[in-house]
Amino acid sequence: MSNSTAGKLVTSRSELNIEDYLLSDSSINQPRGKLRLRDLLDISPTLTEAAGAIVDDSFTRCFKSNPPEPWNWNIYLFPLWCLGVVVRYCILFPLRVFTLAFGWFIFLSSFIPIHSLLKGHDRLRKQIERVLVEMICSFFVASWTGVVRYHGPRPSIRPKQVYVANHTSMIDFIVLEQMTAFAVIMQKHPGWVGLLQSTILESVGCIWFNRTEAKDREIVAKKLRDHVQGADNNPLLIFPEGTCVNNNYTVMFKKGAFELDCTVCPVAIKYNKIFVDAFWNSRKQSFTMHLLQLMTSWAVVCEVWYLEPQTIRPGETAIEFAERVRDMISLRAGLKKVPWDGYLKYSRPSSKHSERKQQSFAESILARLEEK
Repeated sequence: MSNSTAGKLVTSRSELNIEDYLLSDSSINQPRGKLRLRDLLDISPTLTEAAGAIVDDSFTRCFKSNPPEPWNWNIYLFPLWCLGVVVRYCILFPLRVFTLAFGWFIFLSSFIPIHSLLKGHDRLRKQIERVLVEMICSFFVASWTGVVRYHGPRPSIRPKQVYVANHTSMIDFIVLEQMTAFAVIMQKHPGWVGLLQSTILESVGCIWFNRTEAKDREIVAKKLRDHVQGADNNPLLIFPEGTCVNNNYTVMFKKGAFELDCTVCPVAIKYNKIFVDAFWNSRKQSFTMHLLQLMTSWAVVCEVWYLEPQTIRPGETAIEFAERVRDMISLRAGLKKVPWDGYLKYSRPSSKHSERKQQSFAESILARLEEK
């Protein structure tokens, strides 16, 4: 090929305009000379999918059980694992069942006559029932071979105070109750748990709500305000996340506990997963099966910190107050904060709403790219 021919070929190639090819695509209707970077890199669908994946993964990780890594994978360890299964199921489990049954026998044989015969002596009856509830909770902890260490001053009965804690399982209440007879606000449950709620636990002033009934919110809010004003009422305990989280994260705190115009006492709970994961995934197992899982493990190891009481600051909103307390609990228990509402676990938003949120997220990223 001659030099002149090659020069013409190079010149013709250099005069080629990429817009000639891009404008032939019907998906781009920008006039010549106004082509933008966003037209060349229109990745909004990809960003939308990526945002949806990030959001979904970040949310669902808060409610996933993390099974332990298998360690019985070779011929040397497998016999030891089998021996451990025999010990846990054939020796420890029967002993724990007997311990729990013995505790229930002592509790019911004392609680029923006291609850019936001392109705005219409310103060004395409440004191004895408080001790009995603490006792049966101690038997529950013993049935898991619970190793619980408490840090900080023991809660006391005072007016205008509320205790708030992160929530991993319904056993959080049992772990805290064996130390102090709290009056807890809790979702109403069916079965034998609901029977205990409506009989025994109401004796310590517990308050129940139904998540599906909107009218319950107003009734429960009034009961909370009335309870914290009572000088002789048991300390009020609230789990402001509103659902069980897997003890790796904390989701948003509901502001109800922080609108009572009283002192808020944070409680941080951290379970050690060395022997068993204490997270209760209510979607996958009943509370009975959850207790059996704990009773057939080696032990439940837990740390509880009673943190410095907090009051709302001047100019601080209830939401900001709730976030400040959540920061304290998350830092002390080594939990990660995520900006999700725990109620989404029970009522996920519609697909159209999720798509609009994801599209808005993608457009905001594109806008920032254009600014740069």
